[in-house]
Amino acid sequence: MEVIHNYHNFPENIATVVTIGTFDGVHVGHRKILDQLFKEAKAKGLKSVLLTFFPHPRMVVQSDNSIKLINTIDERIDILSKTDLDYLVIQPFDRDFSNLSAFDFVRDVLVTRLNVKELVVGYDHRFGKNREGDFEQLKEYSHTFDFKIKEIKAQDINNTAVSSTKVRNALNTGEIEIANQYLTTPFFINGIVVKGQQLGATIGYPTANIEISEVYKLTPKNGVYVILATHKEQNYYGMLNIGNRPTVNGKDKTIEAHIFDFDFNIYGEDIKIEFLYYLREEEKFYSIEALKEQLAVDKKNSLNYIQNLTQNKAS
Repeated sequence: MEVIHNYHNFPENIATVVTIGTFDGVHVGHRKILDQLFKEAKAKGLKSVLLTFFPHPRMVVQSDNSIKLINTIDERIDILSKTDLDYLVIQPFDRDFSNLSAFDFVRDVLVTRLNVKELVVGYDHRFGKNREGDFEQLKEYSHTFDFKIKEIKAQDINNTAVSSTKVRNALNTGEIEIANQYLTTPFFINGIVVKGQQLGATIGYPTANIEISEVYKLTPKNGVYVILATHKEQNYYGMLNIGNRPTVNGKDKTIEAHIFDFDFNIYGEDIKIEFLYYLREEEKFYSIEALKEQLAVDKKNSLNYIQNLTQNKAS
């Protein structure tokens, strides 16, 4: 997969099948669109292109900095690089680009620069200034500019149409297994291990304090999770707490992972955390000893979950 920043830089004379969207999470609905994209490209001898946007359009058009994304742009690149996609075009989304009319977007971006021969879009796709363009307009423009168009219907799981918003809602309510079912792979974060107060080490549960640099990256609901940590391409199970550490009157939200069978100094190093299961809400305990007792229960429950998980994978 080749990554191209700005549609103006797309190479000339390459005929394409294109899909468009933010693709936050690259969930099962997105996967269905991509599968159709690859199928059409292979059948017609064309190159597959995903035109995506960064920052998220809502951050620009609505000046909404409250929106949190399932993936950072680098995470999205990494996920898509593992597919059969030929070109990922990341369009810087700014006011000028947002003011392109639906007609100008199709003519100038899709036809003139991306040389589209077929367009694959989701059932609810909107485009152009103020999201004025819809599927009916695309059908009109496909005749004007001589390209084909295919619409993908909603992908359902348990009778629920999947969307990035529904994935975010599941993460925000601690329904991590539902979110992972939608995403097809576990939700994850990438961060740097930084020094904390090191309280965990004094009570037998040392933690890696994880700092995420991208302020727009979503973190799940506060609480305790079973996780899979990846450090230098090695995997380790563990448990993780997101919250304000009320037992010690903490004020700032922290992400602290206790990694099982792990005894390395990794301050300043990168780590990836996959969220597997939501164990419990964050609590305030009346003493450090009571917290320690609960952590022992959490570890036991985590190990039971991991044992069942590994057995199911082996069967």
